[in-house]
Amino acid sequence: MKVAIIGGTGAQGLNIAKRLAIAGEEIIVGSRTEEKALTKVEEVKELLSDYDINICGMANEDAAKEGELLILTVPLAAQKPTLNSIKEFVDDKILIDATVPLETAIGGSPARFVDLMEGSAAERTAKILKKTSVKVVSAFNNISNSHLENIPEPIDCDCLISGDDNDAKKTVAELIEQIPGVRCIDCGKLEKARMVEKITPLLIGLNIKYKSHYGGLRITGIPQFDEK
Repeated sequence: MKVAIIGGTGAQGLNIAKRLAIAGEEIIVGSRTEEKALTKVEEVKELLSDYDINICGMANEDAAKEGELLILTVPLAAQKPTLNSIKEFVDDKILIDATVPLETAIGGSPARFVDLMEGSAAERTAKILKKTSVKVVSAFNNISNSHLENIPEPIDCDCLISGDDNDAKKTVAELIEQIPGVRCIDCGKLEKARMVEKITPLLIGLNIKYKSHYGGLRITGIPQFDEK
């Protein structure tokens, strides 16, 4: 599958790109400018020179046009303008929204949540793209960037996902579970992102409190995604 990381030159986007590229997916790293995307891709290729990966860089609009599945990895402040710049290219695709409304968007603490009128960042994405046929799935919110970056170590954390289309969630789970150690948990409709997104600042706060980078979450006592 050709996966486009929209706003993918930040730490989270690049590390998701690395993990999925190692898993064998064709990856496009998107950025506001093609030049920045190309620069970051060259850094990734050098870093992962021991792996056979397929990765390239493009401007966000071109990445969204070429990608079969899109992953949005931008700060909250960049969410709306980025989505508006790619909305003509999202029809009939799945868009994974990894946005978390942290107080850092208004100069505050990364361990505090900002309430949005739409209920969650993922629902905000769905509202911005409501005139399209895109299927929005919330995912990656509760997996720390340090976990993603710690290649090749497996990630000791479940990925909580939510969305209104069951087939889209299944596709997303199959993609993400290629990352060693990760199990996807279907939390239900997209509105469940309201609760899932609030876990992120809690985990950040715990990592700060206990001077760790690898705080994560495991859900016990329920079956695998495809066994429920």
